[in-house]
This record gives sequence, structure tokens and C-alpha cells, in this order.
Amino acid sequence: QVQLVESGGGSVQAGGSLRLSCRVSADDGRRRCMAWFRQRPGHEREGVAGLSPSGEYSTYADSVKGRFTISQDRFKTTVYLQMNNLKAEDTALYYCAAQFNHCPSSRWYQTFDPAIWGQGIQVTVST
Repeated sequence: QVQLVESGGGSVQAGGSLRLSCRVSADDGRRRCMAWFRQRPGHEREGVAGLSPSGEYSTYADSVKGRFTISQDRFKTTVYLQMNNLKAEDTALYYCAAQFNHCPSSRWYQTFDPAIWGQGIQVTVST
């Protein structure tokens, strides 16, 4: 069974950077697309960035565009979220997510619910 394991969270001052990693525990051969979500205090969970199955295309929420970058390694075993110029409002629990059957584009997460989720990892940005 495929599982997602996040790492790399923590605390940082505003303006700083963090890189989140999401390791995919197994490759069962299915076409897979990935995304990062977050849940900020007092808010619903929201999609932050999505990646196409090939890793060639990405989509971002307006709030992080130009600051965050989603990518994956060449073996497609780990997905990253590079977060630069972090702001206090980026403080949230971040989740890695995957979908297998519905991967029309990097925007998949705006239409389809993920099939599996990581456990979540905390990012705290202080001013």
C-alpha cells in the first residue's frame, strides 16, 4: 500500500525558507499525480500546489505563486515543496497528497479529492 511521509517542517522567521519533502513509500506502477495542501488556523484545508504526473507542469494558489515551488526527483519517489520568502500567514499544517485515477493536469487537486494523504507537518513562521 502506498503511503506518503512528510518531513522538513519547523519554525522559521518571516522572510526565511523551508523545504518540505514527501516520500512515496512504494511504486505500484499506477500513474500518479501529487499536490501539497495546507490548513491554517481557523481556515479550511486548501490546495497550495499541484504537479502533473510527468512532473513537467505545476499549478499554484495565488497566495504562494512566485514564492513556492513544487517538484519531484527524477525517480518520482520524493516530492518537494520549496518555500521562500515565508510570511506569517503561511503558518499551517502542510499535507502531501496523491491521486491515481484522476490526473488530467497539474490542476487535478482543484477538481478531485486526493486518494491518499500524508500525516501532515507543521510550518510556523514568526515575525
